[in-house]
Amino acid sequence: MFLVLLATPELKEFFAKARNGSVRLIKVVIEDEQLILGAYKELSGAWDRDYDSFVLPLLDETQPCYILYRLDTQNAQGFEWLFISWSPDNSPVRLKMLYAATRATVKKEFGGGHIKDELFGTLKEDISLGGYKKHVSSCSAPAPLTAAERELQEIKISEGRVAQVKTEISVESKHQTLQGLAFPLRPEAEKAILLLKQKKLNYVQLKLDLEKETTELVHTNPTEIAELPQRIPEDSARYHLFLYKHSHEGDYLESVVFIYSMPGYKCSIKERMLYSSCKNRLLDSVEQDLQLEIAKKIEIESGAELTAEFLYDEVHPKQHAFKQAFAKPKGPAGKRGQKRLIKGPGENGEDI
Repeated sequence: MFLVLLATPELKEFFAKARNGSVRLIKVVIEDEQLILGAYKELSGAWDRDYDSFVLPLLDETQPCYILYRLDTQNAQGFEWLFISWSPDNSPVRLKMLYAATRATVKKEFGGGHIKDELFGTLKEDISLGGYKKHVSSCSAPAPLTAAERELQEIKISEGRVAQVKTEISVESKHQTLQGLAFPLRPEAEKAILLLKQKKLNYVQLKLDLEKETTELVHTNPTEIAELPQRIPEDSARYHLFLYKHSHEGDYLESVVFIYSMPGYKCSIKERMLYSSCKNRLLDSVEQDLQLEIAKKIEIESGAELTAEFLYDEVHPKQHAFKQAFAKPKGPAGKRGQKRLIKGPGENGEDI
């Protein structure tokens, strides 16, 4: 078991300086059970032009390290960075394990919100600019579908065409069909969702205005996991967006969870139908128009369901292996008669 290693004050101070964008590269190494600054490079040219000449000479064939490489793109927190974990095959096993166990600490000390992508390599080809571009390409490519998934996709496409036809037949009245029903987001609701995307808010609650046929902002009160059940109304439906901050397998994560709360038959039939029908169009607007990535979509009846354990299991479901037991076939029903002894013929054809 390894000790939790901390960054030296000098490294923390350098991290703060580097985040303003004046530094192109930071190399971090472990020395005397501390995270220290190994090397750094100032800005020179474009990120991809500097990449190989800056990164590759700093890779030791026997010594792991971490490299933070500043890209030229920005997010709400500033410049985005590539986090590189270098663990060459020739380095000692214990050293590889120590660096693997400390990776999350380095990210946390630097600030996970600044890290756009991560790259791991044991060979220089993995870490080179060509290797990074292959990594980006493989991450963006869709996974191959199984036969069952292809069939399901075709069914959904067919259903989508049917829904489109229904909408075109009755453009003037959306009450003719509830498929694809949309109550547009009010400007203040859109602004709140964008602030959540920038992680300036951690909770947004929305409701449908059934008279105005719009989606309204209810509130954006700061909310911890323990307070989340209290945010769920007991007598009306709501949509919720929650920034779920947690750790998973040693990594600190911030995942957006969409929660649709519907307290059963305490709501009118009209309200239940409208909230159910508007949900998918709202999600399309949030994910496609506002570009907010949602890690998990949850439907609940009561706030009491929203425990820390429940949220974690929903976002990171456990993998279960099921083994089907062999079922012995049942015999015929009813009581069996007595067994019969069948006699064979004797040598002379006589019964024995």
